[in-house]
Amino acid sequence: MKIMLDAGHGPNTAGKRTLDGKMKEFEFNEAVAQFVKKELTAFGLIVINSHDRGRDVPLNERTALANKLGVDAFISIHANAFGTTWNNTSGIETFTYTKPSKQSTILASLIQNSLCSITRRSNRGVKKADFAVVRDTRMPAVLVECGFMTNKNEAILLQSTNYRMHCAKAITYAILCWIQQKR
Repeated sequence: MKIMLDAGHGPNTAGKRTLDGKMKEFEFNEAVAQFVKKELTAFGLIVINSHDRGRDVPLNERTALANKLGVDAFISIHANAFGTTWNNTSGIETFTYTKPSKQSTILASLIQNSLCSITRRSNRGVKKADFAVVRDTRMPAVLVECGFMTNKNEAILLQSTNYRMHCAKAITYAILCWIQQKR
């Protein structure tokens, strides 16, 4: 099995940061992706990153690479935001394309439930959206939002190594469950 992990956005994407400027979203996304990669590799899976620590990889490059390599699943990892001021919006969301495959829906549900269970954050549900990374990929693909950078409590969590590891373990567990149910 080949899994592509996508640390959403990039190291230089403007505006994608906590409101106090202490953390760029890519820092969270990339840290979680690396933890997931380490875990999945230990289980014998081939894990490929679509992102690059040194540059912002365009979305079409990310999806083209996934399609070219014929990966079995594409998981894009993100931290969410709502508005331009601190607010109480919080929780976990996982997205599929507006017309998802059955396997994308199953994978999204597994990731959503696992993340909510392990992190104990509120469950905002599995949702559908026309995001390029879930639309332009030819394999099961999901985009997961692991908490809100615009919520003070969640912004603190998103910066903590412990929370990042919990998110990674939840995503890893869900991917392994998804692989198991496909067999």
